[in-house]
Amino acid sequence: MRIKIAHVGEPVLRNTARPLTAEEIASGRIRELIEHMRETLADAPGVGLAAPQVGESLQLAIVEDKAEYQAALTESELAERERRPVPFHVLINPELQLLSAPDRIFFEGCLSLPGFGGLVPRSSQVRVKALNHLGEPVQIEAEGWYARILQHEIDHLGGTLYIDRMCSRSFCSLDNYNRHWKTKPASELAREFCS
Repeated sequence: MRIKIAHVGEPVLRNTARPLTAEEIASGRIRELIEHMRETLADAPGVGLAAPQVGESLQLAIVEDKAEYQAALTESELAERERRPVPFHVLINPELQLLSAPDRIFFEGCLSLPGFGGLVPRSSQVRVKALNHLGEPVQIEAEGWYARILQHEIDHLGGTLYIDRMCSRSFCSLDNYNRHWKTKPASELAREFCS
């Protein structure tokens, strides 16, 4: 079942989500929510979805960056973004640690702000400690685009949207991004919008 995605302006997107208990993680309700979120993410399509985006103020997010989503990017664009496929997984009650300065700048979009994007500086390396869908502890060391996705989704759990972190002059429609900025190197975009 596809769930309606909350758009910017909905209060649930600006609140700090609450942690899940062990009992909740094991419940059928949470298993069902994860499955519905997965269907919603695939239908969107997107690479990550946090529970607040579907109206649930819970410390829960899912991530999946399919190879098919990267097919339209050139080899040089994939290399610049350090983007590789990421298999589906669940993060519950995650704790994020930045392992480098937030100095990698690329355009991001969000399912809660459809049709728009902006340049966002992010750390290129992160460590995340969380629980998986079974409530088991996991630790993820990520870099490149995967690290960006994790930061974006975990931000949602704290009530933060990418527009709070973006270089404000870069905010644009996706049509204009595709028309004017998509093929520009990140270093040129940073000079244009973030200096």
